[in-house]
Amino acid sequence: MRVRLTQALKKTLPRAALLCAASALTACTTLGPDYQAPDVDWLGDWQPNLYGQVMTPEAQAEQDLGFWWKLFDDPALNRLVEAVKRENRSLRIAGLRILESRAQLGIAGSTLYPQKQQIAGEAGYSDRWLNGASDPGSQGYYNAGFTLAWELDFWGRFRRGIESADAAFFGSIANQQDAQVLLSAQAVGLYFAYRTGQLRIAIARENVAIQRRSYEITERVFKSGQKGELDLQQARTQYLATLSTIPNLESSLIQTRNAICALLGRPPGDLPELDGDPDRLPAVQPQTIGDIPARLLMRRPDIRSRAMQVAAQSAQIGIAEAEYYPSIALLGSIGWSGSSTGVDGGAISVGPGITWNIFDHGRIANNIRVQDARLQQLIEQYQESVVQAAREIDDAAITVVKTTERQQTVDAAYDAAKRSLELANTLYREGYADFNRVLDAQRALFAQADSRLVNQSNHVNGVVTLYKALGGGWLDASDEPLLPEAVLDAMESRSDWGDLLRAPLPSGPYNPSTATGASQHE
Repeated sequence: MRVRLTQALKKTLPRAALLCAASALTACTTLGPDYQAPDVDWLGDWQPNLYGQVMTPEAQAEQDLGFWWKLFDDPALNRLVEAVKRENRSLRIAGLRILESRAQLGIAGSTLYPQKQQIAGEAGYSDRWLNGASDPGSQGYYNAGFTLAWELDFWGRFRRGIESADAAFFGSIANQQDAQVLLSAQAVGLYFAYRTGQLRIAIARENVAIQRRSYEITERVFKSGQKGELDLQQARTQYLATLSTIPNLESSLIQTRNAICALLGRPPGDLPELDGDPDRLPAVQPQTIGDIPARLLMRRPDIRSRAMQVAAQSAQIGIAEAEYYPSIALLGSIGWSGSSTGVDGGAISVGPGITWNIFDHGRIANNIRVQDARLQQLIEQYQESVVQAAREIDDAAITVVKTTERQQTVDAAYDAAKRSLELANTLYREGYADFNRVLDAQRALFAQADSRLVNQSNHVNGVVTLYKALGGGWLDASDEPLLPEAVLDAMESRSDWGDLLRAPLPSGPYNPSTATGASQHE
């Protein structure tokens, strides 16, 4: 049996190999549109010339947008952002989605190889009895076989599937980078919100101290009989009203701290990263933006992610169109069987197979239309995303400029309010003004101090939003670990990931012509 089987293989396999080679040469058609990056026709003419930038040209040459928060020159802030990027769960999930899409790309790449293989075997023994005696027909038997089906990619259906999975893989990388952008901006924004809260509480306490002294003075004057009770109650009212603002400010401060704890994946509690009391918020001077926004806008990770969605969907049209054409496969099987009676044999078969859905009643055509409509939706969403990104840059930049302009005014108003209170106190003590002038001056000082701080906070928030809008704050995965070693070790202990967990990610822009899935195939 083995001799006959070997001879059959020698005759059949060369023919099968020839058929495979011929099929490979003819499998050069790829249906559907090739991916083209959506064109933004207005971007070339978009040249902002009035907007603020947070760095001077000299600092810009040294400052990497990947570490834009270092512009504030705050070591505590730098440590916080590093801790958030290291410990944040959402960023880890984004990294895990890269690994997931990488494995999905490997699945798509496997379609270029034989898709169905099966090995089956059976062995047993049969015995029969007749009138209590063993029947001579009793025997042992066995059989085994191997089958193979390999669908050839004549119409590029599998290649389009790999192209779609490859675009999704690049999209997952862009999504992780976008998560870095959002996370760094959120961490910096919360940090300065916390510092602003500390300063607002300090201002409130300072004004409480001023108003308490006035209240104590009016109380002594009232008890001495020099003034009526009205001045006393007015002073007491203002003092208690200002004092009552502090609990709300403290509550807001703790909530901001808890939000930072959540970014770090920690339970609510004290954060050593927030130790210390600031004396002021940073003042970052803006500089005119030239063509930087237009140049950086298309590098934003969220914009690139939208483009990858378009690329992935574009390939789906070719996959749908391939349903119009026959599915051609190479089929083969080898089997042998035998029994204890000495009867054995083998069989081998190799040949093509074809499947063709001729009568689909419009299903294929409508599926192509569905995929094309989805593609156009994604193109429109991409265009809308670019418009919104430009709007974010514009809004943030003008905020930086205008808060800078306003700061001089609110600083002058604060100085005037402070001087007014000094004069009002002097005139009151000398008897040239009533106590209402003092109360009005105290209220004005409190309001102007808070207004000045709020404008400083808005300026910092504008700077943070500007860098977020410019897409700053992300690094290539090759520049920092995608996941902590403890997570990688845990995954390796559960499953065989081969080299995929630590394999370097691709660098450079997406290129559909290089999508093979081979590097992800195990």
